[in-house]
Amino acid sequence: MPICIECRHPVKTLWTQYSGAGDKSSGHNIRLTVCKNCGRFCDKYVEHDFVVMFIDLVLIKPQVYRHLLHNTLMRDRDQFDPSIIRLGVLLLLFDVYLTWARIEKQSNPDSASAPEGNFGRLAQQPIVFQYLFFLLLCTLSTLAFHLSIRFLTSSSLSPLVALGVLPRYPRPNSVSTALLVSSSTKLFPILMVIWEYDVPAAARSLGWAVVANNVEALKILLDCGYGVAALLATAGALARWAVGRAVLWAAGLEGVDAGSESSVAEEGRALWALLVYLKDWAGRLAVG
Repeated sequence: MPICIECRHPVKTLWTQYSGAGDKSSGHNIRLTVCKNCGRFCDKYVEHDFVVMFIDLVLIKPQVYRHLLHNTLMRDRDQFDPSIIRLGVLLLLFDVYLTWARIEKQSNPDSASAPEGNFGRLAQQPIVFQYLFFLLLCTLSTLAFHLSIRFLTSSSLSPLVALGVLPRYPRPNSVSTALLVSSSTKLFPILMVIWEYDVPAAARSLGWAVVANNVEALKILLDCGYGVAALLATAGALARWAVGRAVLWAAGLEGVDAGSESSVAEEGRALWALLVYLKDWAGRLAVG
């Protein structure tokens, strides 16, 4: 059942379509429903395009998450929307590319601490074999992230459910949908195709943005507090890290960091460096 994205009050319909809606000369002939509880439009994003919604996703606006998770992508019988499956595949492929590039850079012979020998053996394998290895690594890590959070939110054996911290959520696929939608900021590296930049803080800052979006999406979907949502995101991140380390250890790359194991201070300095870079770039853009 759809909800008002402003006050979360259940509504019957989000808009009313009048006769002649198919006639282009008569306009849309669609009137948005006004919420009886808060007096605002139930879902203003019905008339907004994807660009506006993506910008609001980046800005972590709760209304756009409610629109996507409750009024658009939530299917009967808890089925995945086809667009979510495509988004998941795209995010996985981006993870493969970024993880491969990061591990290859860490294993550069110029680095004294890099495990050149172990990665060298992998690098000598055919390119298809290397790609399949990183695809397996990212797939298992992503599955660990999703399955751990799905277990904590939707399983009757969840310790959070048993302790009464979180009521059991009966739609595990909706949980994965929320995580995939909130991880769409991972697609930002596509800008590297048209804009060449070399900022060491970019990957870490992108990770912080994804975590913030994950927490917000879980909070909105599960109607819980930020503390519980942050706990779920942390548990998923730990599961992903553990599985990634296990795969690398099995491949003899135990000295390689597949994720981000930097300290909080290093992460903060990296984020500050990125902000300073963006400020300088914006200044040059304004001048020139």
